[in-house]
Amino acid sequence: MRKSLSVLVLFILIGGGFFFYRHYYDPSGEGSRSGLLVHFVQEGNFFKTYEGEMIQVGLHSYSGMPASAKSFRFSVTDKAVADSLLSCKGKEIVLHYNEYLGTLPWRGHSNCVVDKILFVTDVADSSGR
Repeated sequence: MRKSLSVLVLFILIGGGFFFYRHYYDPSGEGSRSGLLVHFVQEGNFFKTYEGEMIQVGLHSYSGMPASAKSFRFSVTDKAVADSLLSCKGKEIVLHYNEYLGTLPWRGHSNCVVDKILFVTDVADSSGR
């Protein structure tokens, strides 16, 4: 009886550890997104995290203005990447990110965690003016 209870507890601990790792630490996807960085701040009461928002421009209408736009919210854990993004507000950027199944308080509010800045350009440079 005692041995079977120990095996059951061990099985539950290993299963719980596997679930925790898979849900919070193993990326379920990765990719890159481009857009205009409109919001980037450090926030939080107990855990200070870096949170950002980028507007991804959709289809363009005949006047050159975007016909649709999509918001991409993300978190940043690396201070060096965060410091670089603080100077990129209002610029068009391409970010590499990992997507997780769950969030952790010290990692940020978003499932998408940016780990690299791939490209930065000034909006005036990209419009050809």
